[in-house]
Amino acid sequence: MGKGLSLWFASSSIVLMAAASIMLSHNIWAALGLGVLTILNIGWGFIVKARLRRSGKE
Repeated sequence: MGKGLSLWFASSSIVLMAAASIMLSHNIWAALGLGVLTILNIGWGFIVKARLRRSGKE
């Protein structure tokens, strides 16, 4: 996976985690939704990395 794509997944995960932690004090359902979205984002990063590695583009 390229540096730009890695940076994108890392920074977007950090932003989602920060938003989820802020929402904990305001709305628990929004915090849970953002937490699930964070997990999906991290998982999608691993999927993209595996597909790129398998296709030989890394």
